[in-house]
Amino acid sequence: MNWQAISFDWNQVRAFLATAEEGSLSAAARALGLAQPTLGRQVAALEDRLGVTLFERAGRGVSLTQSGRDLLDHVRAMGEAATRIALVAAGRAEGVAGKVCISASDAMAAYLLPDIMAELSETAPEIEIEILATNSLSDLLRREADIAIRHVRPEEPDLVARLIRDGQANLYAAPAFLRRHGRPLTVEALRDLPFIGMASPERMAMEFARMGLPVTARNFRHYSDNTVVGWEMVRRGLGVGAMIDDIARRTPGVERIVPEFPAIPVQIWLTTHRELRTSKRIRVVFDFLAEALAR
Repeated sequence: MNWQAISFDWNQVRAFLATAEEGSLSAAARALGLAQPTLGRQVAALEDRLGVTLFERAGRGVSLTQSGRDLLDHVRAMGEAATRIALVAAGRAEGVAGKVCISASDAMAAYLLPDIMAELSETAPEIEIEILATNSLSDLLRREADIAIRHVRPEEPDLVARLIRDGQANLYAAPAFLRRHGRPLTVEALRDLPFIGMASPERMAMEFARMGLPVTARNFRHYSDNTVVGWEMVRRGLGVGAMIDDIARRTPGVERIVPEFPAIPVQIWLTTHRELRTSKRIRVVFDFLAEALAR
């Protein structure tokens, strides 16, 4: 190992990698929690240390030079190695105090997790919880979260997962909606009713048609990719919507409709990285979530 050749600062390398991944100095600064001038100085210092130009200005963003592109794969490998080091160290941590990031869908984060976090704060007040509310699958291998609550089983071999239980979702509507449109008693009666989409009308129509509902994209007059917003529109009487029963039971002002329609199966999986499972802090939160979600 030529130690003299390794003379650059990891923080400078991290600044370069974040800028390359995010596409601009401002976005990279936000991702790293730094001021943009600070991040810019780190990138400039790395360029001076290496004797190469890494970026060129491109409008409001930046583009990699050929030298930057030549270095990028090596720097990504460094970033992945640094992530693995952090994972192993976190997994060996003996203390309970500290932060745990939990990733969950926006609806679960808004309607189910607050009560569970209130219980957890009584049991382990020294643990700080960050809730990452997202309907995308957080990358646990890159430490976007420590624990993820998912509706699908993870496939990555470095992740450990526990099936908490098999839940279900059903169709719901508000009493005001039912007074205006009448209460549908059969699946066929849903054909001309307005629905609330939790994704694009085309995607919702395809998913519902696959489940046997006689609807098209035209039925979804209102939609949002934010499930909390969509569910609020259902609650305000704008249309029929599907929701997990656990959340619907906690929501005043909605009623299940068309009981002949088969319930939609929804699994709840709890997932973490294999290394983090040996962390006492992660284990406390993981086991508490497992018990609470199973109720």
